[in-house]
Amino acid sequence: MSIFESGQSLDGPSVGEKVARFLGSVRGDPVARADLDMSRVLEELRALAPEPIEDLTPEAARRQPTPSDAVKALIEKTGLETAHDGVVSSDVRYPGAEGDLPARIYRTFGDGTPRPIVLYFHGGGWVFADLDAYDATPRAIAARTGAVVVSAHYRLAPEHKFPAAHDDAIEAYRWVIEEAEALGGDPSRIAVMGESAGGNLAINVAIAARDQGLPLPTHQVLITPVAGVDMETPSYQINEHARPLNKAMMGWCVGHALADALAQEDPRLDLVGRADLRGLPPTTLITAEIDPLRWEGQALAEKLRAAGVAVNAVDFEGVTHEFFGMSEVVRDARLAQEAVARDLVAAFAPDERGARVGRAL
Repeated sequence: MSIFESGQSLDGPSVGEKVARFLGSVRGDPVARADLDMSRVLEELRALAPEPIEDLTPEAARRQPTPSDAVKALIEKTGLETAHDGVVSSDVRYPGAEGDLPARIYRTFGDGTPRPIVLYFHGGGWVFADLDAYDATPRAIAARTGAVVVSAHYRLAPEHKFPAAHDDAIEAYRWVIEEAEALGGDPSRIAVMGESAGGNLAINVAIAARDQGLPLPTHQVLITPVAGVDMETPSYQINEHARPLNKAMMGWCVGHALADALAQEDPRLDLVGRADLRGLPPTTLITAEIDPLRWEGQALAEKLRAAGVAVNAVDFEGVTHEFFGMSEVVRDARLAQEAVARDLVAAFAPDERGARVGRAL
């Protein structure tokens, strides 16, 4: 059974939890604001004894336990049965900007008719993480929407500094357009999606598609995205010592990813300050309370709206950065995935005039 069926997760925080979260906020401990489900994951991550990323080399950081490792350990410890989602995956390679790169295709069983496609980019500050560390999200989206989900890896810094990952991301999009039918998908129904640094890649793919005359994505999903360069925002201040992402760790990522400080002026990084967001596709944007990136994500939603883009922005309290893929143990992750899936299915469906912009799943 899932954690939701076990009685271990309540529909809302108890009075005791609310008091603990309030006192934690007063004391300046962001993690004390986590709800019960999220707290269990954070405690399991602590038990895995990861070293502070900001104290490590990139090579050592890539070997550290991840939040997904903590979720797996929690499932094993509690004896929870994981859902059988009917998703199958296969590993392939796609032509990146400077050579072939790994990608993973997620599919559910179907009748052979072309499916919509979601191109997904994982997080990791452009420095670490891979397809395995972020396996849960694309798998869940494939299960919840029936779409073909393509999770594309990209070159990592500091070996390949900005804009290497961004260049690979747009090449992944070109490849998905060209290979859509071979993937069992419909080239007229392609969405882009990403988490954290991957959310930044996803919106920049949409911007590049607009500017380069490529077919515009049908929809974009931005999960706790990197959207700005200001590390003195209110959410950076209140979540300076949060886990699994904090201010020092984000500074470490930026330091390794960028060649110099001038790169921060690039509109691909400073989305909320310098990017032109007009003409982008409808957007779903998810933010989390215990996340240094919360403020810039919300600012990005407002800037998109000001540019005439339809936005469904949903903020989740009591959860941290990287919560989205934890649906088997964190209730709000399940709710967030359901919200994203609803928006994607609606985006892929026919419009009211009957024009074929997609087909209901």
